[in-house]
Amino acid sequence: MPTDWIWGLVGGLLIGTGGAVYLLANGRVMGASGILGGLVDRSGWQEWKERTIFLLGVFLLPIPLYPLYREVDTHITDNWVVLVLAGLLVGIGTRLANGCTSGHGVCGISRLSLRGIVATMFYILAGGAVVALLRHMWGVI
Repeated sequence: MPTDWIWGLVGGLLIGTGGAVYLLANGRVMGASGILGGLVDRSGWQEWKERTIFLLGVFLLPIPLYPLYREVDTHITDNWVVLVLAGLLVGIGTRLANGCTSGHGVCGISRLSLRGIVATMFYILAGGAVVALLRHMWGVI
């Protein structure tokens, strides 16, 4: 019996716990794009230490966990052009929506924020449309 769904559950629990801890500790919603964006455009430079620690945790925590999930297949494409284009589109969408799925989807929905719920609905619809277009119509991924 496939157990890949367990990794999604574990990841969701970790992200939700991280969002709750960040909100309780800082009194602010955890939005990864806002945390990173505040460092890049210097709008959040007064909290650069907590932002940097958060981002270091996001990037470094998977390293000690690697032996546990080494065999998980992510089904990601090998096409680097598609990956770069996807990253750029996600970045543009994040700026247009004033936040990412961690801010709107995890933290916004849990706070019953109408803006977070609507933004998450559009993220999911846009993602489904892109997969349908690229995979089923163009055969790219």
